Amino acid sequence: MKKHQTTLSDELERKIIRLFALGMSYQDISREIEDLYAFSVSTATISAVTDKVIPELKQWQQRPLEKVYPFVWLDAIHYKIREDGCYQSKAVYTLLALNLEGKKEVLGLYLSESEGANFWLSVLSDLQNRGVEDILIACVDGLTGFPEAINSIYPQTEVQLCVIHQIRNSIKYVASKHHKAFMADLKPVYRAVSETALDELEAKRGQHIRWCSSPGAARGKICQRTSAIRRISAR
Repeated sequence: MKKHQTTLSDELERKIIRLFALGMSYQDISREIEDLYAFSVSTATISAVTDKVIPELKQWQQRPLEKVYPFVWLDAIHYKIREDGCYQSKAVYTLLALNLEGKKEVLGLYLSESEGANFWLSVLSDLQNRGVEDILIACVDGLTGFPEAINSIYPQTEVQLCVIHQIRNSIKYVASKHHKAFMADLKPVYRAVSETALDELEAKRGQHIRWCSSPGAARGKICQRTSAIRRISAR
């Protein structure tokens, strides 16, 4: 810091927090501040600044939620996180919901060593403790045991497999020579707003589409893909 200066300005603190949010280490932030402002800030000071957001973060993590959510996307994104001087792969469990007002809302972010149905069970229990009584439709990936974990907490919830995972699962039942034609015929189904396209596909390729004849297969674009979470994580 400059001579005789004992505290950082609010603007500089916000800058430090933004750099930290981008994944920069304390040492890298210190060098960046020195390059930008021509004065030094110790790593201890930077740590004290970033620690200020912890109470706000905990308050956000523990905030009460609405009783009912029509749609919830659940997915775990894997990141390389620097910890104790080295990078480790960790999973960030992310829950994105569409509320009754039609607005998207991040319900929670949970950090774990890896992805597994047991940890998802604890995440869903946390939602229940924060006031969520019902989820109408949950959109998930193909993780084994995931639907059972959801229905153990919310037994009435319809669990829908992400359309990308449905396609990956279905294509292995189609002969390779038919892949291209089948994918072309399948597009109208997952882009449809009703089951009409599914009926047309069944008439044309009935032997190939048993996988998608379950309720919700032509749900429409509103909750098809867990990629909605990936877009949030990329920001």
